[in-house]
Amino acid sequence: MDRRSPIDPEAADPDAGWLATVMHVAFFVLLCSSLTRYLIVHPGTRTTPWVIVLAVVLALLYVLGPVLGPRQADGVGAPARPAPRLWLAAVIGVWFTLVVLAPSFGWCVVPLLYTSLRSLRTRSAIILVALITLCVVAAQLKLRLRFGFDPNLMFAPFAGAAVATAVFLYSQRQADRQRALIDDLIRTRRELAAIERREGTLAERQRLSMEIHDTLAQGLSSQQMLLQAADRLWDADPAAARRHIRTAESIAEHNLAEARRFVHDLAPADLAGGGGLEEALRALAERESSETLQVRFHQDGTPSTALPDRVQAALLRIAQGALANVREHADAGTAALTLSHLDDRVVLDIADDGRGFDPVEKPGGVRGHGLPAMRARVRQLGGELMVESSPGEGTVLTAVIPLSPPP
Repeated sequence: MDRRSPIDPEAADPDAGWLATVMHVAFFVLLCSSLTRYLIVHPGTRTTPWVIVLAVVLALLYVLGPVLGPRQADGVGAPARPAPRLWLAAVIGVWFTLVVLAPSFGWCVVPLLYTSLRSLRTRSAIILVALITLCVVAAQLKLRLRFGFDPNLMFAPFAGAAVATAVFLYSQRQADRQRALIDDLIRTRRELAAIERREGTLAERQRLSMEIHDTLAQGLSSQQMLLQAADRLWDADPAAARRHIRTAESIAEHNLAEARRFVHDLAPADLAGGGGLEEALRALAERESSETLQVRFHQDGTPSTALPDRVQAALLRIAQGALANVREHADAGTAALTLSHLDDRVVLDIADDGRGFDPVEKPGGVRGHGLPAMRARVRQLGGELMVESSPGEGTVLTAVIPLSPPP
C-alpha cells in the first residue's frame, strides 16, 4: 500500500501530456478568477495586499513545478526526491494560507489534488488529499455559516475528492499492470527468440553432421580403403593398384565437388546435372560398383509429378550412406537400389547380401552415425525408415516418404 503511487504522466506516456497541460492551465485560471473575485467582493480591505502577494507567490511556486515538481523516481517504489517534497509543501502551505484569508481560493483544490497524487506515495498522497479536502470544507463552512448548516458543503467535497482519488489510483494501477504485462511480453519474446536461435543452431549442427557423414566422411573412408588396397597390391599387381588409385582419385574429385556445393548449401552434386533422382541413383550405383561389390539400380513406376528437391536430396543422401555402410561393414558381393513411385509416397529400398546384423541392438552398441542420420532425414520429411536384417542374412533398408508430408 505504501508503494509509490504516482508517476510523471509525461514520462510514462507522452499521450498523457495533455492532461498535465489542462491541469496547469486550470490552476492558473482558477487562481486568477479567485483573486479577481476577492478583489471585487473585498476591495480595499487590510488583507488585500497579503492576498495579492500570496497569490503571486503561489503562481511563482507553481511555475517552478517543472524544475522542482513531481518527477518519476529512480525506480518503482523508490521515494520521491527531497526537492519535489519541499516544493509541494511550499505550494500547499501558501495555498492553505490563502484559503484561510480568502475561502474562494479553495477552487484551486482540484489541480492541487492531482499534483499531490502524482508527487507522493499512495498512503502519503491519500492523507494529504484528506487534509486538503478538510481545509476546503472548513473554509467554506466558515464562509457560509451565516446561512445555516449546509450538508452539501460538509460531505460533497469529501465525496468528490474520494472519487477523484479512486479514479486516479485505479488508472495508475491499470497503467502499472499494463507496463508489467508489456515487460512480460517483451521478456517472453526475447526468451522465445533465444530458444529459436538455440533450436536453429542445433538443427544446423545436425544437418552439418549428416551432410559430412553422408558425403565427405564416406568418401574419405572409401579413399582410405582403396589406397590401402593399392598399397597391398603395388608389387604383386601394379595394374590393379593403379585402378584402385584412379578410383580413389575419382572419389576425391567427386568429394571436392560435394564439398563446394556443401559450403554453398546447394543440392548434391549428382542432382546438379538436372537428370533427377533416378539418374543420380543410377550414377551412384555405377560409381560404387567395384570388383568386389556390384551395385544395381532399378526404378519401379514413374512419378506423376517431380519430387521436391528436399525429398530428392534426402533419398540420395540415404542411398549414399547406406552403400557406404554396405561397403565398409557388410562384406557384401551385390547390392540393389530400388526406387518405387506409389500414389501417395515414394519408397527407396537398399538391399545387400552381406553378413547382416541385429537391428534391435542397443544404440550404444552400434558403431557409426549412419542409421541415426538416415532416420533424422526421413523424420524431417514426415516419413519412416525401416531396417530388416539378421546375422548372415543380409540387410534391407527401406525409406518411405509421403508425397505430402505433414508440416
